[in-house]
Amino acid sequence: MSENYQLRDVFDAIADPTRRRLIRLLAESEEIPLHELTTQFQMGRTAVSKHLTILKEAGLVLDRKVGRETRFRLNASPLREIHDWVAFYNKFWSTNLLRLNQLLEEEDE
Repeated sequence: MSENYQLRDVFDAIADPTRRRLIRLLAESEEIPLHELTTQFQMGRTAVSKHLTILKEAGLVLDRKVGRETRFRLNASPLREIHDWVAFYNKFWSTNLLRLNQLLEEEDE
């Protein structure tokens, strides 16, 4: 299987607040062991692992074994799709608000 292949949609993966928090935690560190991530949530290790699996399926998380421990790190590349989507609508709204502002200014004159 190709490393770029994604089993899950990135938008689906970030839809959950717990997964967004996991992404933030991983972005703030180079690599975090599962037991350290688990302490950040009021849920069990299994639940945190399920969220990490969803992020991994979307290509957002990479893991590696170090002895008996699994360590996770963020792969932010798939977030580019979200950035591009938001950027399109940012441009759309900026353009439309600029037009609205121009119309209101013309009306005031």
